[in-house]
Amino acid sequence: MTTEDTPLHDPTREPDSAVAVVGMSGRFPGAGDLETYWANLRAGVCSLSTFTEQELLADGADAAELRNPSYVPARGRLADADRFEAELFGFGRAEAAALDPQHRVLLETAWSALEDAGYAPLNAPARTGVYVGGSPTEHALAAGTDPELAASIGALQVRILTDREFLAPWISYRLGLDGPSMTVQTACSTSLTAVHLAVQALLLGECDTALAGGVAISGVRKQGYVHYQGGIFSPDGRCRPFDEKAAGTVPGSGVGVLVLRRLEDALADGDPVRAVIRGTAVTNDGAGKVGFTAPGVDQQTAAITEAWAAAGLDPAAAQYVEAHGTGTELGDRIELEAASAAFAGGSGIGLGSVKSNIGHADAAAGAAALIKTVLMLEHTTLVPTVDVTSPAPALRDSPLRLVTQAQEWPDRPELPRLAGVTSVGIGGTNVHVVLQEAPSRPAPADDVVRPLLLPLSARTEPQLAVVAEWLASALRAPDAPSLSAVAHTLRTGRAALDVRAYVVASDVEEAVEKLTALAQGRVAHSAPDPLGEAWVRGEEVTWPAPRGEARQVRLPTYPFAGESHGALTLGRPAARDTPVTAEDTEPADDALEATVTALVIEALDLKGVAGLTQTYFEAGGDSLTAVHLAGRLRDEVDIDVPIQLFLEPITLREMTDRICELKREGAADGALDALLAEFEAEAGA
Repeated sequence: MTTEDTPLHDPTREPDSAVAVVGMSGRFPGAGDLETYWANLRAGVCSLSTFTEQELLADGADAAELRNPSYVPARGRLADADRFEAELFGFGRAEAAALDPQHRVLLETAWSALEDAGYAPLNAPARTGVYVGGSPTEHALAAGTDPELAASIGALQVRILTDREFLAPWISYRLGLDGPSMTVQTACSTSLTAVHLAVQALLLGECDTALAGGVAISGVRKQGYVHYQGGIFSPDGRCRPFDEKAAGTVPGSGVGVLVLRRLEDALADGDPVRAVIRGTAVTNDGAGKVGFTAPGVDQQTAAITEAWAAAGLDPAAAQYVEAHGTGTELGDRIELEAASAAFAGGSGIGLGSVKSNIGHADAAAGAAALIKTVLMLEHTTLVPTVDVTSPAPALRDSPLRLVTQAQEWPDRPELPRLAGVTSVGIGGTNVHVVLQEAPSRPAPADDVVRPLLLPLSARTEPQLAVVAEWLASALRAPDAPSLSAVAHTLRTGRAALDVRAYVVASDVEEAVEKLTALAQGRVAHSAPDPLGEAWVRGEEVTWPAPRGEARQVRLPTYPFAGESHGALTLGRPAARDTPVTAEDTEPADDALEATVTALVIEALDLKGVAGLTQTYFEAGGDSLTAVHLAGRLRDEVDIDVPIQLFLEPITLREMTDRICELKREGAADGALDALLAEFEAEAGA
C-alpha cells in the first residue's frame, strides 16, 4: 500500500489498527510535570545537574571517590523522588518507607495519566491493562540485604514492595484495574516495548484501555559516576547525540505513563486524543552484532520498516525521527546507518534525541522520547537536540538532518504530520513506533443549561485549595475548554476524595472568580445548591446526564503532597523510627499484654496505644502483614493465632486481648503452620 492509498487526512476513515494516546503524565530531570518538560524542550534547556562536592558529601558520597580524576559529578536527577502520598494509595508509613521509590513515583504518575485522559483513577474503564517496566535500584538492593527490615516486615513483604517485577501489579491492585498486568523488561527499550505490547493487546481485544510506560530511579541521592575510557558514559557530564564530538551518555532518571485506547473507541467516547499510534514493531539483533552489549544495524532497520509497514505507510512519509541517540560513538554510528537505510526514500527528515536534555533514562527512555514527540505534534514544533556544535559527518549523505533549533513543524495538504520513535536495548531489543498527529475534531455545541456545578475534592484542605487555584488558572488560558466540558470531566474524571467543595457558575469568568475565592479561603457561593451540598457531605451523587455530545477535556491533575519516605542506600544504615517497646505501650495489665501490644503496634506502624481503637484493616493491615505478625507472635511469645482473628470487625485492643487469652488458655491453631508453609513455598518458587 502506498501513502497515496491511505486516507490519512480524513479523520472519519482512520485505519482499524490505529491506537489513540488519550492521556499521559511524566516527570523528568528539571520537570515535575509535562508542561515544564515541554517548556524546557522548546527552549533547548539541558536539565542535567552538576553537583558541588559539598552536595555530594552531604548525600553520602565517598570522599575518596570524589578525588578520583575520572569522577564526573553530573546526572539527570529527578527531584523529590523520595516523596509519596502514601495515604492516597492505602499504604501505612512502614510500608511506604519500604516501598521502592520507583513504585511510589510510578503509582502517582499512573494516577495523573488517567486523570489527564479524563478518567477517574479509582473508577477507570473496565478491562484496563497495565504494561510497564523499571530499572534496577539502589533501594531494592539495599532492602534485599537488610536483615533488620526483613525481621520487621517479613522477607516476602520486602520483595513485594521493592522488586520491579511487581510494578504493574501494584498499579492494577491500588487502582482497581482488571485487564492484563505485565511488568516488561528489555533494558533501555523497556518502556517503548511496553507501548508496543499495549498496542498489540488493544488490537487483539485483550483489553480496552491500557497504561503503558516505564520508570527509572536508580537512587534518590545526588551522585555522579566514574568515566572509563571506552565506556558508555560521557567524560564531561553532557550528552551530545549525533555530534562528531559525541563521547558518551549521562545516566538519568524519569517516569512516563501513557493511556492508550483504540482510536475508534476514543473518538466514540469523546476522549481527548493527543496523538495516534499508527504502527509498532519489535526485533532483536540476535547474533548479528560484534558483542552482547553492542547494537546491530540490520534489525534496527527491520524494526523501523516493519513498523511503517504495519502502519500501511512508506517510511519516506516521515517528517521527524526521535532516535535512541545515546551520544556514544558506536551507538550513534550504528543507529544512524540503520535509520538512513530505513528512511532512504525520504529527504530532510528531522532527527533528534531527548537524551541531550535529560540524560539516558534507561527503562523510562522510550517513554520520555514518545511523550516528547507527542508534545511536538500537539504544538506543531520541532525542538532542538542541545549541546551539539558539529553534526556527525555521516549526516551529510543521509535523508536525516539533525534539528538544532526550535522550528515550526510544517503542515502538508496530502498527509498529516508523521514521526517515528526508536528505542534500543542492551541485549538487542529494538522498538519503533509510528506516530501521527491527532485528527481534528470540531468542538461540540455548548448548549448546556446554565448555571453549572463544578465539584472538587482532595485528601486535605490545603490540597483542595491548590485544586481550585490550578483549575482557575487553566480556565484563564486563551484556549480554555468550555465550562460544560469542564463540569463533565470533573464529575466523571476525578476520584471522589474526602475533602470536598463546589462552585456554581454560569460562565468561565464567574467560575474563575469563585474558584479563586475558594482557593483563598473565601466563600465561593451565596446560595447552597442541593447537589453540591450532598457532594460536600460525602454522599454518592448522581449527576444530571450531559446534554448533547459529552467530551472529556484535559484539566490540571491531582496536586500530590506526600512527605519524604526516604530511600535505602547501600553501605549506610537505614534511618528508622525508634522501635516500640513494651514500656512504650502502657497502660497494660501484665508483661504478656505489653509484649503483644508492642508487636501489634510495630507491625502496623501505629503511633502508640491510641491507634488500637481501629480495626486491623482500618489500621492498614493486609494478609501478608497478618501472616508476618502471626509468625512473630508464635516465635516470640509462643502463641498460635488463628488467621481468622485478623479478619474480624473488632478493634485492635479487643484483638490484643483475645490473643492474650489464647496464651492463657493454651489454645492453638495448626492452620497457621500450613499458611506459612504455603507463603514460603510461593516465595521460593
